[in-house]
Amino acid sequence: MAVAMDPTLNQAVDTAKEHPWILGLLPHLLTVVGFLLAVFAIARLMSERKQPGHTFAWLLSFVFIPWLSVPLFLIFGGRKLRRLAAQKARLCPVVPGAPPSTAADSFAARVLTLNGACPPVGGNRVEFVTSGEDAYHRLEHSIREAKHTIHLMTFILSRDAVGRRLVKLLAHRARDGVKVRLLLDSLGCFMSKGRFCDPIREAGGEVVAFMPMMPLQTRGSANLRNHRKIAVFDHRRATLGGRNLAIEYMGPAPLKRRWRDFGAVIEGPAVSLLEEIFLADWAYASGQPIARLHDEIPPGVPEPAGSSEVQIVASGPDVQGDPLYEGILSLVQQAERNIWVVTPYFIPDEVLQRSLIVQARAGIDVRLVVPARSNHPITDLARRHSLRELQRAGVQVLLYGPGMNHAKAILVDEATAVWGSANMDLRSLFVNFEVAAVTYSEADARHMSAWMREVFAHSRPMPAPRKEPGLFPTLGEEIGRLIGPLL
Repeated sequence: MAVAMDPTLNQAVDTAKEHPWILGLLPHLLTVVGFLLAVFAIARLMSERKQPGHTFAWLLSFVFIPWLSVPLFLIFGGRKLRRLAAQKARLCPVVPGAPPSTAADSFAARVLTLNGACPPVGGNRVEFVTSGEDAYHRLEHSIREAKHTIHLMTFILSRDAVGRRLVKLLAHRARDGVKVRLLLDSLGCFMSKGRFCDPIREAGGEVVAFMPMMPLQTRGSANLRNHRKIAVFDHRRATLGGRNLAIEYMGPAPLKRRWRDFGAVIEGPAVSLLEEIFLADWAYASGQPIARLHDEIPPGVPEPAGSSEVQIVASGPDVQGDPLYEGILSLVQQAERNIWVVTPYFIPDEVLQRSLIVQARAGIDVRLVVPARSNHPITDLARRHSLRELQRAGVQVLLYGPGMNHAKAILVDEATAVWGSANMDLRSLFVNFEVAAVTYSEADARHMSAWMREVFAHSRPMPAPRKEPGLFPTLGEEIGRLIGPLL
């Protein structure tokens, strides 16, 4: 049976037959368009000031697969949202009435502040949370006890038993009249941001997805993900760390396959800084005016609750510089006794890698803990060359296991501690929306040191290679290193 063709298509075919030069011109037009797109992409790539490895990886893909890589870069390759960064630069609040911080004049604190972080504030109480059961019970208790507001953001909300239980509890509190706001990353919560969270919406709470995945829906790059994990309750208590809302990270009962992770509960003036980050992200994702959100917050800052000096560091596309990276680099380069790093994924840039090598060769106690096998095999492949290079320089490379260690923490000279949502890789340090806390207090450093020594006890030294890797392992590692900046 004959199928009728579209008259418009018939007309186009007839025109092409009558004017064959049109078909001959088409490849040239496509070449010109492709060239112009490549020029635009390269100009944008250079303006982003990416790390050299990242830039080279994209340039190489432009050469070999231009028709695929150029559109992908235009959709996914952006690193900074300049307009948003300019707006948020004016949102870093002064904390009037907070106890002065003696750490404000330290080299690391000055580097962080000059690169866009808020200055450290005193008068805080920090309680580190090292188990998934403790993390869950504290979170559930804070949700149940909240009287006015619950502000919660996460990269992953799973549809498992923990996710269902938290959604039910948040919906219950919303029906009680508590202002519930839940901010979810569109990629990490792809399967849970919709109907799964409807009980919260139906109870009067608000659920917003950050940076939609579809390119035409977003004002920035779909590659820019919000990896921050912050919860703020009644403007006076906050949690910060690396745990997502899923059974692998936390739960009411012990679980053999649960990952090791790290975080803290903070009370005191630093809570207002974490809430400012949440409100700025919420305003961007929801379109609600930031001024109206600020009007809901009681005047003043939380009362002093302890003696910890805390510096909150937001990093990512909404910050003009790279304060977290610069701060970590300054801490590494200024260390006098030891540098201890725990991270699930290790893909450093050349400057950070060389700084760790120089310090190890200078006799500094440099230890790096990574999972023996992480949940992302490609990152394990990409890290191999860097780990061997560090090991040859005298760094103690320790493999945690069995089990997954998802914690992100740095301790320098057993005096300055850094923890939060950022991994020690290029995506966290230069692309993602991230947040970290830096503490300069002796008591906090002691607690961090005790926890890290426990992690060391559950780790083993990375075996030294008996010989150089063969052709195929080397090729695999080189490919991993090449695409590492894109992970």
